[in-house]
Amino acid sequence: MPGPEFATLRDQVAALQAKTISATELLELSIARIEKFDEKVNAVVVRDFDRARVAAKQADAALARGEDAPLLGVPVAVKESFNIAGLPTTWGLPDAKGWEPAEDAVLVSRVKAAGGVVVGKTNVPFFLRDWQSYNDIYGTTNNPWDLTRSPGGSSGGSAAALAAGYVSLALGSDIGGSLRVPAHFCGIYSHKPSRTLLPGRGHIPPRTPALAAPPDLPVVGPMTRSAADLTLATRLLAGPDDAEAVAYKLELPPPRGEELAQFRVLVVDNHPLVPTSTVIRDGFERIAQGLEKAGAVVARQSALLPDLTVTAKTYLTLLMSQFGADASPDAIRAIQAAVADIPPETDTLEAVTQRAFVASHGDWLKADRVRIGLANQWRHLFDEFDVVLCPIAPTPAFPHDHSVMDTRTLEIDGTAYPYSYNVIWASIATMLGLPATAAPIGRSPEGLPFGTQIIGPYLEDPTTLRFAELLEQEFGGFTPPPGFE
Repeated sequence: MPGPEFATLRDQVAALQAKTISATELLELSIARIEKFDEKVNAVVVRDFDRARVAAKQADAALARGEDAPLLGVPVAVKESFNIAGLPTTWGLPDAKGWEPAEDAVLVSRVKAAGGVVVGKTNVPFFLRDWQSYNDIYGTTNNPWDLTRSPGGSSGGSAAALAAGYVSLALGSDIGGSLRVPAHFCGIYSHKPSRTLLPGRGHIPPRTPALAAPPDLPVVGPMTRSAADLTLATRLLAGPDDAEAVAYKLELPPPRGEELAQFRVLVVDNHPLVPTSTVIRDGFERIAQGLEKAGAVVARQSALLPDLTVTAKTYLTLLMSQFGADASPDAIRAIQAAVADIPPETDTLEAVTQRAFVASHGDWLKADRVRIGLANQWRHLFDEFDVVLCPIAPTPAFPHDHSVMDTRTLEIDGTAYPYSYNVIWASIATMLGLPATAAPIGRSPEGLPFGTQIIGPYLEDPTTLRFAELLEQEFGGFTPPPGFE
C-alpha cells in the first residue's frame, strides 16, 4: 500500500488539522522524498528547504492556535516559470541564470496566503517550448514511470514531483498542452482553466515587468494526484487579480451534473490531421462503454463539432504570432527550429506555423475573427453536450529526444509524424479559452499511463472538474509508479 507521501491534499489538510502529523513532520517527509529520489528524477531543481522549514514552524504555531487556512502546513511545488521573490526565474534561458524577481506571482501569493509551504521550483524546457523538460541550467527531468522517457512539458517537473510522491499540489501553466501533456504522461490530474479564471500575473519571462493583463492563450493552473484535490485547488486559486477585483467577484456556476447518469458526453478520439495511437483509442472505447453502462448519454460523433483542422491552423497562427512578438531572439530561433522549411504555398500545419512569424496585425485580426466564429459553434455544441472527451496527445510518454527540434519525429503505431503534431489536440481548448481537465484513464502494455482531457463550456469549470471526480470514482485514478510506492 502507498505510504503517507501519497496521501491526497484533502487528507493531508485533515491530518494537519487533527494534529496526527505536524507541518514540520510533513515537510520533512517531502524533503526526504526529494533527497531520496530526485537524483534520478530531477524534478525539483530549485530547492527552498530553509525557508520552507521556517514556514512549516509558523504553520505549526498557527495550527496550535486553532487556525484553519485551506492549505495550512501543506508542502507545495511551483513551476520554475512562476516568480518567487528570493528564487531564480529563468524559464530555462541560460542568459537569465541567477535572475531573481522582486515579488511573488499572484498564484504563489495565494498559495502562501492559504498556508501552503513552498518547497521549491520544478524544471521546465527552454522558454517553456517543448513537451520535454530539460535545459542547459538544470538538466533533464525524467518520467517516474520510465526514466528513459519524457515527463511532458512544459510543466514536466511539477508532474514528475507529484507522481514521485514529493508533494500533493503543484503549480503549472499551459499554452500548448503544458499542463495537460505532463498529466497525461505521468498519470496525474491537471486543470487548464477557462482563460480568465486564474490570474497569471507574475508568470512571465525573466526581466519582464509582471503587469496584470487579460491573457490571450496562456493560462496558469493546479496539478494534483486526485480529481477532488484539483477541484479544491482550482476554487482556492481562482478569482480576479487585484486590478479587476475592485469590480468583479468570482461566482462559478454549479456543475451540470452530480452523477455520471446526468451527463451528455461527446467522445472524439479521431482528428483529421493526426492519428491517435491504438492503445489510446482502445482506452477511449473502454471509457465510452463504461460511461454508457453508468447511464451517461454518450455520442461518438456530432454534426455540431466545429472543424478541427480550421481550429488547429487558426490556433497556430495566434500562437506563433504571440511568440514572435514576445519572445527573445533565442526563443524565436528555438521555435523556428521546431518546424521544417516548407514552401509558403504548401498548406500544412508546419507551413502555417512558419508564416505566422511574419504575420501582420491584420493577419492576426483575421485569425481572431475565425476564433470568434468557432467559439460560437462550440457554444451551440454545449447546448447538446455537457462535456467533450478527447485525447491530450497522440501517444503515451515518448523517449527523451534532445536532437534539434526540426529533426524530431513522433512515432504513432510505427509511423513517424512531425514532432510538432503533439500540439494538435491541445489546440482546441487553448485557442477558445475553454476549461480542460486532464484525468488518467489507463495504461499502455508497457505500463505507461495515459489520460483524457475533459473539455467543457467557457467558465463552467466546475462541470469538467466534477466529471473528472466521477471518472475517478468509476474507473480509478492515480497509482504510484513502480519503485516509488
